[in-house]
Amino acid sequence: MEAADYEVLSVREQLFHERVRECIISTLLFATLYIFCHIVLTRFKKPAEFRTVDDEDATVNKIVLELCTFTLAVALGAVLLLPFSILSNEVLLSLPRNYYIQWLNGSLIHGLWNLVFLFSNLSLIFLMPFAYFFTESEGFAGSRKGVLGRVYETVVMLVLLTLLVLGMVWVASAIVDNKASRESLYDFWEYYLPYLYSCISFLGVLLLLVCTPLGLARMFSVTGKLLVKPRLLEDLEEQLYCSAFEEAALTRRICNATSCWLPLDMELLHRQILALQTQRVLLEKRRKASAWQRNLGYPLAMLCLLVLTGLSVLIVAIHILELLIDEAAMPRGMQGASLGQVSFSKLGSFGAVIQVVLIFYLMVSSVVGFYSSPLFRGLRPRWHDTAMTQIIGNCVCLLVLSSALPVFARTLGLTHFDLLGDFGRFNWLGNFYIVFLYNAAFAGLTTLSLVKTFTAAVRAELIRAFGLDRLPLPVSGFPRASRKTQHQ
Repeated sequence: MEAADYEVLSVREQLFHERVRECIISTLLFATLYIFCHIVLTRFKKPAEFRTVDDEDATVNKIVLELCTFTLAVALGAVLLLPFSILSNEVLLSLPRNYYIQWLNGSLIHGLWNLVFLFSNLSLIFLMPFAYFFTESEGFAGSRKGVLGRVYETVVMLVLLTLLVLGMVWVASAIVDNKASRESLYDFWEYYLPYLYSCISFLGVLLLLVCTPLGLARMFSVTGKLLVKPRLLEDLEEQLYCSAFEEAALTRRICNATSCWLPLDMELLHRQILALQTQRVLLEKRRKASAWQRNLGYPLAMLCLLVLTGLSVLIVAIHILELLIDEAAMPRGMQGASLGQVSFSKLGSFGAVIQVVLIFYLMVSSVVGFYSSPLFRGLRPRWHDTAMTQIIGNCVCLLVLSSALPVFARTLGLTHFDLLGDFGRFNWLGNFYIVFLYNAAFAGLTTLSLVKTFTAAVRAELIRAFGLDRLPLPVSGFPRASRKTQHQ
């Protein structure tokens, strides 16, 4: 064998080993996410649905739970996709010839982006509709009872839904571009799925536009509930004494209900006792908190939230100015430059870390705003009391939000990392008016939400601190009576 043949063989072996290494790393990453998501879902599922008398229903719920776990793992992978790519690029820039990070290359990052895109399509279009129809199916009339009969009915329903959705997508694409819609009839994989996912991603980006400003405002109140607030012109001992006194009075009233000549609402009294007990536990927690936790933890947390929120709004405002000055700041798709060649932040590694922190912060804020909105508040999962259909709805919504996160971050200018894989094929990203209006709407909604929340929170805190909330309310009709008396 000649030297050229040895070189060709060595190149083939190297490519084979790199491919095997990428498959192993991707499998390990997804297995880790899958195990974590399975643990989370088992904490929220309703145990009664898996210990039913009917073994068929329990089997169906177990299958649906695994499908939801897969979908939630894909959603978590979509959240980690952009931060992992940004940090990997900085690591490759800092240690370009390190032997221990040779596995971290552009081919692996591109492969992860394509896998997340593929699994997101698979989960949104096939797995989650199948899971919902599977839980609601009972089998065709006259067919043999069992899981297989439910599978047949679910597959038929899923095929009909797929035809309906694809027909609607084809009509929408025909309205936008008639020539492209004719070509799409012969190219299902290269046109239909990316176009359908582009529509779903656009809806997710619009949902992020509504939920993220609301979540940014709600993050302050949520953090205030989790942390111990500093004592400001208040006496905890007095509040504990009053709470214990009211609880003892209600308990005595419940125990001596027969001696009272007025009818008592026992259910209302029990609810009041539970509320007082909860309030007393919170007051005890605040009293036992250390001075560092009480006087330093809460202000630092509020300061961090304020800095992150203000930095996000500032970056969006700068991006709006860049769009007005130079259209080169428009988000683009996949570029020819590979990873490890140039930093995606003007501040280097420090700026990249700030970008990653902001992306995670906005994602957490969007989830908080999603579950705080009146439209989706009923979808909020409960600990060991979440029905299977509710778990399916949560997984679908979280996947839509997380899969739109890379597009959301790139549209707002939080990072200059261009979208890789099929994420860069979204045509509406190149529309200047859509991108500009989106940035302006996000900055405006976030500013309005923060101003409203801060003014209301400061007003309520001052009223509570000075004891104005404990003042007696004016009796209705009293001023009017006094005016009549003066007139007489």
